[in-house]
Amino acid sequence: MELKNMVTLVSRTGRHLQRYNFHGHRQVVGCIPYRYKSNLGTSPMVDEEEIEVLVITSQRKGKGMLFPKGGWEKDESIEDAALRETVEEAGVVGDVEHKLGKWNFKSKNNDTCYEGHMFPLLVKEQLEFWPEKDVRQRLWVSVREARKMCQYWWMKEALELLVSRLTAQANVDQGRKSNL
Repeated sequence: MELKNMVTLVSRTGRHLQRYNFHGHRQVVGCIPYRYKSNLGTSPMVDEEEIEVLVITSQRKGKGMLFPKGGWEKDESIEDAALRETVEEAGVVGDVEHKLGKWNFKSKNNDTCYEGHMFPLLVKEQLEFWPEKDVRQRLWVSVREARKMCQYWWMKEALELLVSRLTAQANVDQGRKSNL
């Protein structure tokens, strides 16, 4: 899905296309937007210190920082929904990568149950204008800072899976190069 030239400045609203699982739990999807601090071409290994992630403020004041996420709708693939939510809430575009996992959780305030799916998103472009620019702030932080700031346990678990995947992949790639 090419969003670069198609970003609207209005977020989707309403729940008439919302997906629910067979338990009746609303399905939500999101991304952990990430980038590397330096050019990986000069660094044979990636450690956690090389990774930055993008967190955003909640729409509810004083509710902390989180990763972009929102409803998965019937007229889109799960990857398209994850990218759409990330563009709408965080104003970044990139490559949606292989899913990190699925979590079942309850909302903090009304015991509503959700099924959440999270993806890594390697950021390629940061937009100057995006649909929720006026209601959210975005901030690039280290993995260590994100662990402290993120308000949801399941997003923290997704972050750990992302870090594990990125650092393990770097070690595998380095092993291949040394065997050549």
